[in-house]
Amino acid sequence: MEKPEKTEFVYEYTRRRRDFGKQTLFEDYGPIMTVSIVSNQALYNNYILRNPVHVGIQNTGTMSEHWVNSVRAEYTSSGINHVEGGWPKDINMNDPEAVQRYRRKIEKDDAYIHAVMHLGHGMEHNILQNNAIDMFESYYSDVPEIPPVEKSSCHTVNVYREPGARRPVRSLSWQADGGARFAAAHADVELMRSCRSSQFSYIWDIENANAPELVIKPPQPLLDLQYNPRDQHILVGGMMNGQVGWWDVRKGGDPAGLCLPHVAHRDIVRNVLFINSKIGAEFFSSSPDGVVKWWDTRNMSEPTDSMIIDIVKSATDTQNIDNAIGISALEYEPTIPTRFMVGTETGLVIGGNRKGKNPLEKLPSKYEAHLGPVYALQRNPTFLKNFLTVGDWTARVWSEDCRESSILWTYSHRTNLTDGAWNPIRFSLMLVTQWDGCLSCWDLLRRRSAPIVTAQLCDEPLLRLRPHEGGLLVACGSSKGTVYLAELSQNLGTADKNDKQLLTHIFDRENKRERILEARMRELKLKMRQDRDGGPQNQENDASTNDRDLEEATAEYVQTISDLQAQQKSQSN
Repeated sequence: MEKPEKTEFVYEYTRRRRDFGKQTLFEDYGPIMTVSIVSNQALYNNYILRNPVHVGIQNTGTMSEHWVNSVRAEYTSSGINHVEGGWPKDINMNDPEAVQRYRRKIEKDDAYIHAVMHLGHGMEHNILQNNAIDMFESYYSDVPEIPPVEKSSCHTVNVYREPGARRPVRSLSWQADGGARFAAAHADVELMRSCRSSQFSYIWDIENANAPELVIKPPQPLLDLQYNPRDQHILVGGMMNGQVGWWDVRKGGDPAGLCLPHVAHRDIVRNVLFINSKIGAEFFSSSPDGVVKWWDTRNMSEPTDSMIIDIVKSATDTQNIDNAIGISALEYEPTIPTRFMVGTETGLVIGGNRKGKNPLEKLPSKYEAHLGPVYALQRNPTFLKNFLTVGDWTARVWSEDCRESSILWTYSHRTNLTDGAWNPIRFSLMLVTQWDGCLSCWDLLRRRSAPIVTAQLCDEPLLRLRPHEGGLLVACGSSKGTVYLAELSQNLGTADKNDKQLLTHIFDRENKRERILEARMRELKLKMRQDRDGGPQNQENDASTNDRDLEEATAEYVQTISDLQAQQKSQSN
């Protein structure tokens, strides 16, 4: 049987030479002048002659292209485990006898001795150097570490915008026990007086800024909304029509209880606060009508107690609601259950005692704090005798022992201050919001002449602020319904072990200074009264000149001078 022959398939493609194109021949060409601009002698005065000048000029763009196919080099990495020195080829290093014979032969050679002696000097130098310096020793381990330079900062970490209408933020409250939620009350007072607007307030989760977690639905817009410090699910609020109510977030946004209209305040409710009670169901409220009322969430049909903020001159006088002073701020400290403080629309700070038997005992103290309304009032979380007030253009720190003047204050700002609070962890830090959208941080231990940090959070006015219990987060509400969550740096949100002692010295020193000035002012007023009346008043003069604080300051000054003189004499001897 014959095998079939192999058939080759071939296709020939032919093309004429003239279709290939012409051969490229390069040669020198040009140059060709395309443009000639004659120099203008009149423009020489406008320029400075630079000589020499090296400038490369190309009329047309340059293009070049090149390919190079280089030979690829192949590399390999290999190692060697060197466990034995080099031996001649005729010596088998695995044979112990042959190795030993070769060693004895080399050791008998004179060159071996000279080589060892020559290497010995260099080896001895290295050994002595290693013995002198311990390369593995930790040097300067006993030197104390220098603390890093503190960098105070404040920046925005999240923004929460009110859905729909852009009403001002009237109140902020954090969930108790370090919770991650806060309640924001929104109300437009001027708009509500002319037309009906949105009435909702919101509860936000700080991790979700897209939508509020719960919508609070009161019958009237809320001006204040506060969490219960004992129960994270209970809130109380004050409304624009004078009513107060409470909410249980487990049951939704509808109110769980409201007071009746005829027992409510006669004006808007600006402030509500829980008080220290056995079951944590009691709170009190204040209003510009000048009345403070206490309530119980278990029975909202009528207030449990009420007090008219009317300052009388004697215990026999009767307080009249027609003379009541409008309240703009409210303060309560749970560790002092029967006492509270109110800030008024006339700039006064009045201390109240719920258990007082007569009008003078109910309102025992008064401080002329500001020229206008008191926007913020809060006791220091550590030093309860000192409290912060914010009003007009300044923030002031007061002491209960000095009623005529504050012991510390800020400079007058160019814009109004709207709110202020102490940092709950770093108790020397004051947080103040301004009308221009700035958040100022004043640290009394670092600098009292100016804020240590000023952060521009927004362009619209900031109306409310509330710091978190952890000390690092601060919620600020603006006039356009936006809540800005700011985070402070670590040094502004934590306290050192010596901060309490240092701040105690500052408050004591400033308190003593103010008492001395008050005593001096009493002396001057008494002297002016004597000169005006024309007769000396010996008893009052003796009482004023023998002021205890003035005598202590004088004795301390004399003792300091005598100690310095004695020290100088001892040094000279």
